[in-house]
Amino acid sequence: MEFMTSLQGGLDEQKPSLFELLSEQQLASLIPPSLRYLLAVATHRRPRYLLRALNSFDELYALLSLVVERYYLKSYGGGFTENFYGLKRERVLRIKGGEIRRAQLGAPHEVRETLKLRNSDVWKNLAVMVALPYVKRKLDESYDVHAASVNMLGPAYRDRERYPADGSVRQRIMWLYKWFLRNVYPSVNAAYYFTLLAFNLAYLFDGSKYHSPFLWLIGSRMRRLNEADSRAIALATQPKSPPTSPGARPGQTNSIFSPRTMTQAVYPRLLSSLKILLPTSIFALKFLEWWHASDFARQLSRKANEGLELPPPTISGLPATTKAKPKPGSEQLSEKSDSRRDSGLGSPPISSITHLPILTVLAPARSTSDSSNTTSSCPICLSDIQTATAAQTGFVYCYTCIYKWVDGTHPRQEAFMEGSGDEEGSKGWAEEGGGSRSGKWESGAGRDAVTGRRVLGGTSGLRRAII
Repeated sequence: MEFMTSLQGGLDEQKPSLFELLSEQQLASLIPPSLRYLLAVATHRRPRYLLRALNSFDELYALLSLVVERYYLKSYGGGFTENFYGLKRERVLRIKGGEIRRAQLGAPHEVRETLKLRNSDVWKNLAVMVALPYVKRKLDESYDVHAASVNMLGPAYRDRERYPADGSVRQRIMWLYKWFLRNVYPSVNAAYYFTLLAFNLAYLFDGSKYHSPFLWLIGSRMRRLNEADSRAIALATQPKSPPTSPGARPGQTNSIFSPRTMTQAVYPRLLSSLKILLPTSIFALKFLEWWHASDFARQLSRKANEGLELPPPTISGLPATTKAKPKPGSEQLSEKSDSRRDSGLGSPPISSITHLPILTVLAPARSTSDSSNTTSSCPICLSDIQTATAAQTGFVYCYTCIYKWVDGTHPRQEAFMEGSGDEEGSKGWAEEGGGSRSGKWESGAGRDAVTGRRVLGGTSGLRRAII
């Protein structure tokens, strides 16, 4: 693009290429959604304090941009992202040709003082840099809310909203605003982008000094920083020397929280540090993108997991020193439970809510030679595992078995609760006269089949496993 401009009007070292200007605009447009995303993530953790800030993000960002951009325009001659690309804004002289090349070569410092932005120029540029994008965002959001869907529904739906002649002033203004969004704003928006395209093409072929129509309206243009700008910026941003007076005046303090210190020392250094924060955040973002996209992170996490020795799942139940309070008519239950404990089968877990024993099955047996080697049989059906499914406790079952068990419809559960047979998992447990055990036992519905712990989410908490 620099080659195209040099073909048209000669080489101008201080004229930035259109590629630089578009890159700066793209970087500036990425900052608001990035900050909004960070604020939204923080709001999920502290909604009480940050929800209002998130709802008023556009206003807060416009106010923050006004403070930051004004400081950079007065100190560096350009905006925050413009200074990152080594660009500045200067006034355009109302003379024939608009260029003073010989003066720029002979007296660059005097030319810079003549072309630098005055206080009125700073506020005009702030209107273009802050107020215009804010209004554009608000109009785009309002169009999406009030006009985009209405235009799709057709004129029959729009006829329902008549002008509220008898309504309040607010209702009439709102109706006119929606009418503007539906009928006028699409044309205004198209004219806005076509005008930008025309100025960009004119700037590319050296037919205009302005790449934007709004800069043409306020009489400012974009230029590159030169040696005179660097010296002036270094002189303006250097720390001020402390006062030579031996002591402070009455009522004056040198505390960091005093308004004088905040204005002269803390405030400029805080805003100047943003020059370091921007490239640092870009580098950190690119590093995180590479880290999550590369295979190096997966290999590193895989090697770290190989050295971990996870203990096997433990069966939860009552501690050895804890005994459930017996209920009337449960003496036989206690005797059978003691016989099961003596035989090495252990006692069934007790529900902490209903204080009833929970139906469970035996844990899968482990090999004594290798503690990490387990059998491939399902603890419920005692057959080879089909479609291995893991519960949240770590035990693996057949998908059909554990699904029906958590759902409470497994045949072993129904047979045990009806008292129609002694299942292998219930041998040595209480026999309540061979009748129904409903109300005296929990069937294990919603729980893990081995440990008796509740499965969070029910059947949706089960996960396929690869063994």
